[in-house]
Amino acid sequence: MQVYLITAAAILVVVHVVQGGIYGEYEAEGYEPGLGAYASAGNEVIAPIHHEPAAPAYAADQVYDYYAHPKYHYDYAVHDLHTHDIKSQWETRDGDRVKGEYTVTEPDGTKRIVSYTADNHNGFNAVVKNVKDY
Repeated sequence: MQVYLITAAAILVVVHVVQGGIYGEYEAEGYEPGLGAYASAGNEVIAPIHHEPAAPAYAADQVYDYYAHPKYHYDYAVHDLHTHDIKSQWETRDGDRVKGEYTVTEPDGTKRIVSYTADNHNGFNAVVKNVKDY
């Protein structure tokens, strides 16, 4: 019985709002809700502004080399003594060969060091070491 009363009350509130009962006084002057645009004093409807999409940032006739030789190196480190977030990582790639290492200091003070390599011939290989750092 309570579910039906709550549902009926919710429906009445929705009907009241849709008919302009709550927000009716606060609507902008000259706004015609059914049209989705503002009307001027002469009741002409001003359509919303339509912008054409921007032209692509590349030339359509430009050729891209999707098989370029990939080569990069990056590294970063975090050493936050307040939160005890201590970690680092570096990675190097030259073609299909990837080599890297990351370290994480665990809550018990142990440092986990993961060194890894990957290439087309051997696949992905990782060596994990746990070192007590006292």
